[in-house]
Amino acid sequence: MSDVKPLEPAPQAVTDAESFAAIAGAGPESLRDLERYRELLAEWNEKMNLVGASTLDAFWSRHAWDSAQLLDLAPDAKVWADLGAGAGLPGVVLAILRKSDLGFHVHLVESMAKRCRFLQVVVDELALSATVHNARAEDLSLAVDIVTARACAPLHRLLGYAKPFLKQGATGLFLKGQDVASELEEATRFWDYEADVLPSRSDPRGRIVRVRRLGRARKA
Repeated sequence: MSDVKPLEPAPQAVTDAESFAAIAGAGPESLRDLERYRELLAEWNEKMNLVGASTLDAFWSRHAWDSAQLLDLAPDAKVWADLGAGAGLPGVVLAILRKSDLGFHVHLVESMAKRCRFLQVVVDELALSATVHNARAEDLSLAVDIVTARACAPLHRLLGYAKPFLKQGATGLFLKGQDVASELEEATRFWDYEADVLPSRSDPRGRIVRVRRLGRARKA
């Protein structure tokens, strides 16, 4: 591991759809799609555990803005993979915001079939440029620009899931919480990797781990 430099957070306040649109640059069509996605998320959350029920009241900050901030870190990336996509975060939000961009596509990778059914309903209803994969991430071979994940697994396990994508040249952008330092340290037991840590713009406790190179840790 090298060049890991945690930064002070610089969160930007989002309280509703209007403030989200102002910060994220989302137009009326994107806001309509995001609102419908929020409704579907709430409906399906009553049947299965997709997100914490209490977080739905803070959808625009906790989910929409937390996901959307990734686009500014890779503005030219066209093909994304979201690992452990379950609730569609961040992948569905990214697909909604870049719906009109020619060539933009999101691979939603989820091993649980019932969550894939939810994702497919969202993709179909909103006509998103996204593919739902009912598969384990490490079993797929997809060429993507960015591989991402949120609330998927501790970093040392997440890097294993992302390895096939990173080996093909993808950059990793992983949304993490306040325990990121310990996760980075634990990951060095398993991996030799190059990463830096960026502040979340949605949550002062959050960080984004950007991974550019991955290899197995050398044995002592």
